Amino acid sequence: MGEQSKNVLISVLLFFLAGLCEIGGGYLVWLWLRENFSWMLGAVGGFVLFLYGIVPTFQKAHFHRVYAAYGGVFIVMSVFWGWLIDGVIPDNYDIIGTIIAVIGVLVIFYYPRKGEKIWSK
Repeated sequence: MGEQSKNVLISVLLFFLAGLCEIGGGYLVWLWLRENFSWMLGAVGGFVLFLYGIVPTFQKAHFHRVYAAYGGVFIVMSVFWGWLIDGVIPDNYDIIGTIIAVIGVLVIFYYPRKGEKIWSK
């Protein structure tokens, strides 16, 4: 595996982990406040959300690109979460919006810029 392929794989895994932390932590807080689960579940959710704030710092790109691209990843993962966890099947507009978000991620985060390394710090 080449260095660039390894960097892409690591960045995708970090985006996925950040998404799990943000969506999973937010879901636990949601269950606490909206579904009357124990406050302890909300506290665990808050801690997982704290971890979400840490995970993106391991990306090897500039802050603004990481968070802009992560917004698209969050959209994709939220739609899948709703489908897999809540049983809400995505409609055509969910799918179209998700495709647009993925295109945005690819352009913002992975498209090489002239005179700049893709993952410079």
